[in-house]
Amino acid sequence: MKRTAVIDVVGLTREHLGPHTPRIAELAKGCLDVDPVLPAVTCTAQTTYLTGALPREHGIVANGWYFRDLAEVWLWRQSNRLVQAPPIWDVARERDTGFSCANVFWWYAMATRADVTLTPRPLYLADGAKLPDCYSHPPELREEFNERFGQFPLFSFWGPATSIAASEWIANAAMAVEAKSRPTLNLVYLPHLDYVLQREGPDGASVASDLAEIDAVVGRLVDFFRDRDVRVVLLSEYAIVPVSRPVHPNRLLRDAGLVSLKVDLGREYLDPGPSRAFAVSDHQIAHVYTRDEASTVAAREALERAPGIARVLDAAGKREHGLDHERSGDLVLLAEPDAWFTYYFWNDDARAPDYARMVDIHKKPGFDPCELYIDPKLAFPKLRAGLTLAKKMLGFRYKMELTPLDATLVRGSHGVAASAKPLFMTSEPRFLDGDSIAATDVRDLLLDHVFAD
Repeated sequence: MKRTAVIDVVGLTREHLGPHTPRIAELAKGCLDVDPVLPAVTCTAQTTYLTGALPREHGIVANGWYFRDLAEVWLWRQSNRLVQAPPIWDVARERDTGFSCANVFWWYAMATRADVTLTPRPLYLADGAKLPDCYSHPPELREEFNERFGQFPLFSFWGPATSIAASEWIANAAMAVEAKSRPTLNLVYLPHLDYVLQREGPDGASVASDLAEIDAVVGRLVDFFRDRDVRVVLLSEYAIVPVSRPVHPNRLLRDAGLVSLKVDLGREYLDPGPSRAFAVSDHQIAHVYTRDEASTVAAREALERAPGIARVLDAAGKREHGLDHERSGDLVLLAEPDAWFTYYFWNDDARAPDYARMVDIHKKPGFDPCELYIDPKLAFPKLRAGLTLAKKMLGFRYKMELTPLDATLVRGSHGVAASAKPLFMTSEPRFLDGDSIAATDVRDLLLDHVFAD
């Protein structure tokens, strides 16, 4: 076996290979375009890469979905037992029992048979506080790495304070895992570009500096792994495209009388159980769950002619795209290239749920890229944040209400086919054939890196 490191640089495309990414461009001699899976979102893309299967087989139909038996929407679950196809580490061990794998921040990292695991995992305390932290297996790595590299910078990983610090921490942890454990396969996730490309769009003012930052991190990793005779693969999950039109499927369904709401303390909350139809939005796709066939027909009528919606996939459409799984919505919406889907279901911002103005990825019944911004309508937002942090330090309950409700701020999104494509780059170009590769073939190409001379 040949030890291999796989570095996932989120959002990277050929358009980024140039003067700002000299270290990444060194691998361009061994470079393929990847034909992405649908939806081209983190959890689905990574799971397809690691299983070689489509969502109809592995079950990861988005970054989250409606759990019908619980009547609840859950995003960003972490247990690998949600994945219904064999992961690469199990397949590799069948070939050679000496194979070992480290998963450094790829998703569905918990409850796996990988030998080493690191993943973001905040501490949720009984008083409502959320503290930055991570999860590890073996468990002692978490304490050791927090001591060596500083507490995992959770608020640099997602939210308005995102920065290169999170990817730098992950890179340091990946090198430490290599030095300690020498895994056969080391999976490394670097999310940095994802933030700026969504916040500012592919042509944003600070994209060049962010490219230079991630290039420096990748360069350190490549040098480190090559010095230790480790093959290097660099890949990405999806291309981020410019968007200018937010589309609100739940508001359309509400106007059609299909969404049920629960009102608490004057605020509205989606009530999925009694709803005839509602949408779980995830970037440029949305799963629409309906109560019965009549509700499906009514939902389709409310959605299919709405501006910004390119297609409404029914059972046949889901089969066409490999999304015919019980977790998928009864309908699946695909956005037009310059549009994306919000989770918003309220019509009056004064009645928005209490979590709407906060970074809260688990309570919101859909993905919310507005969490990357501080509301520009707030006066003295830094002072407001500082006072809130002071409450936290003093042990008082607090709410960090900085997230805007203006979806037009978002400049980049992903999820459906785009002209730009994600990349597969390698230090071993002899393993490549042709100009492109299907996302479902990535797993076998990674296995070639491990098992072929």
